[in-house]
Amino acid sequence: MTGLVVCVAVLVVASAAGVLHKRRSGRVRVRGRDEGKRLGPAELGGDLGERATLVQFSSAFCAPCRATRRVLGEVAEMVPGVTHVEIDAEARLDLVRALDILKTPTVLVLDSGGRVVRRATGQPRKADVIAALGEAV
Repeated sequence: MTGLVVCVAVLVVASAAGVLHKRRSGRVRVRGRDEGKRLGPAELGGDLGERATLVQFSSAFCAPCRATRRVLGEVAEMVPGVTHVEIDAEARLDLVRALDILKTPTVLVLDSGGRVVRRATGQPRKADVIAALGEAV
């Protein structure tokens, strides 16, 4: 009987953790630790967007990274002045460490000056990215 209770308790805890993870993955949010962090053309390997820049950290074997690339590319085409930059996390470990990138894909929304204003870990939805761009202006 004790084994059954332990098994049920483990299933409940694991289910709650899974639901919490799914709800947080892909959400575009503000993180206090990003305050004051900036990226410039030297770090990005290209120019900043006139209005905002979407920076995507990816890795070679990341399936959600391909879908995220497509979503961010579509948003960059739809919204004038927005640029999409993809960075290989494995090749830029200096940036990964400096920006606390813990998983791929991670998307940073930068304002026109290169300041980090929003962050999403996991695959973001197009509507959330467009809403976050409103904060970048």
